[in-house]
Amino acid sequence: MESGVLILLFAAFPLMGSPGPATLSVAAIGSAYGATRGLRYLAGIIAGTVTVLCLIATGVTGLILSQPGLVRVISVLAIAYILYLAYRIATAPVVSVKADDAKTPSFFGGYVLAVANPKAFAAIGAVYSGSILFPDNLLIDAVAKLTILMLVIIAVNSAWMVFGSALSSVLSDPRKGRIANVIFALLLIGSVALVVVQ
Repeated sequence: MESGVLILLFAAFPLMGSPGPATLSVAAIGSAYGATRGLRYLAGIIAGTVTVLCLIATGVTGLILSQPGLVRVISVLAIAYILYLAYRIATAPVVSVKADDAKTPSFFGGYVLAVANPKAFAAIGAVYSGSILFPDNLLIDAVAKLTILMLVIIAVNSAWMVFGSALSSVLSDPRKGRIANVIFALLLIGSVALVVVQ
């Protein structure tokens, strides 16, 4: 079992922690707004990604993917929201000039992006279905994988938030801060483009 957990972790961290719409958006929020003000958004990303994990574990994803029209609608809504979020990040006030009451992206916004993130379904689906920890007891196997992967989700998204907020203290110069915000926004758009093209 221990070797199975290590294999699961070695697969989960690079696949689930690699740059994609959710992770890049968390880093961008951290950079644009700081870690403290980005916590609600981070909590939404984590909750949404855990929802994706639960949808995969229970097989609901298979039902959704069997409805091409529904997949198309969800994809269009997800792309529209990510483009809106990229705009918000690119135009966010730089850390040094922010007003405390500037509106930050919400828990709901993070949740929606995470649930509609095609990379999350692909990465989590591959990791979840690619390992069996308890072959003799599928219920314990599912609970163990859910628990481990929830911890990975929290760890990787929190790390991206810390990375982004570390950049915000370095990029307090208005010009450099604006450039960083625009770069994060472009990376976010690029991550969506890569998923759509595949």
